[in-house]
Amino acid sequence: MTELEELVLTPGERAQGVPVDRVVFTMDWTGEDRPGLLAAFVAGRVRAFGVEPAGVDTDAVRHAAETDPALVRGDLPVRLLDHLAGVLADLGCTLAVWDSGTDSYEVLVAPTGERELSGLTYQGLPVRAWGPEPEETLVSLNCPGCAQMLVWQLPPAETLADEHCDCGAALFDASGQPLPGVTLHD
Repeated sequence: MTELEELVLTPGERAQGVPVDRVVFTMDWTGEDRPGLLAAFVAGRVRAFGVEPAGVDTDAVRHAAETDPALVRGDLPVRLLDHLAGVLADLGCTLAVWDSGTDSYEVLVAPTGERELSGLTYQGLPVRAWGPEPEETLVSLNCPGCAQMLVWQLPPAETLADEHCDCGAALFDASGQPLPGVTLHD
């Protein structure tokens, strides 16, 4: 049993061998097939975990979107997910998405508990709490030793501490700050 199964399935579902696929809601990037399906799914999952789904409704978000002139195709699903993530947090649950590589939102619900939804995967692809993905940092420079252009795409919280060029030139100090003579591109 994977950690994800322990988080998104109830003990009864695990005992019955229910696969994670049965507790995933898939919504196209443009929205629900019918209004209210996402909220009904989330309410059902919250009930499965023994919590009363107070406030799990998306009608107010949908009605506000109908009168928003700035709304473009694809915005409503994000607003619905943002709203439900906030409601679930108040109910002690977390809205999660499985980044399956498609243009759909694959949504899961997990009790928040003591475990965080970090480092989880399903079928080899990441599962994370809904919200903006941490942004990677792009760092580029020309080596002061050989003039070669170097580029790194760093995950959040990663630094280039003690990084050197292939030519041997030191580029960053132990704290990840560029050494004198190293100029980063904007």
